[in-house]
Amino acid sequence: MELLSPVGNFECLKAAVQNGADSVYLGSDLFSARAFANNFSGKNLEKAIEYAKIRGIKTYLTLNTLIKDNEIENAFKLAKQAYEYGIDAILVQDLGLAMKLIREFPDLPIHGSTQMTVHNLNGALELQDLGFKRVVLARELSINEIDYICKNTKIEIECFAHGALCISYSGQCLFSSMLGGRSRKSWKMCPTL
Repeated sequence: MELLSPVGNFECLKAAVQNGADSVYLGSDLFSARAFANNFSGKNLEKAIEYAKIRGIKTYLTLNTLIKDNEIENAFKLAKQAYEYGIDAILVQDLGLAMKLIREFPDLPIHGSTQMTVHNLNGALELQDLGFKRVVLARELSINEIDYICKNTKIEIECFAHGALCISYSGQCLFSSMLGGRSRKSWKMCPTL
């Protein structure tokens, strides 16, 4: 069991570390569903990873938005930078980016973000076959559904233990934005991001 905490700034990182988190996930100013939250970039990202590593805490970077064709190189460059800083894993939604990262950095664990809306065994098995190390299951699953997936796959399973539900389905923020009349840039209004 791993206690994983989101961190949006250095103070949150310190609080998570000091209060028993085994690992933290953090976003960057780019390609993160939490892009409007406080995030880490450049040297701040490097310092955050270093701070956590010294204390034995794993760090996971969220690159969990869909990536446009003209953004793929910049997203890859950010992932490569985080890899060089010593990030322990990267959470992704975009399959194209995920496959490029799995191919280029075979020793870097890639986690399927809740943004992928994996809500059944078939989804978990597909990510396992593609080379993902972990999948963050959709929040709507029952404990019995989670148990069934855990017992029938070898991929690591991550579940939300606390947090608000989306107004639609976990990971379907674009769909939720269409229903609610908000643009992708307004995801900051979603309480789960």
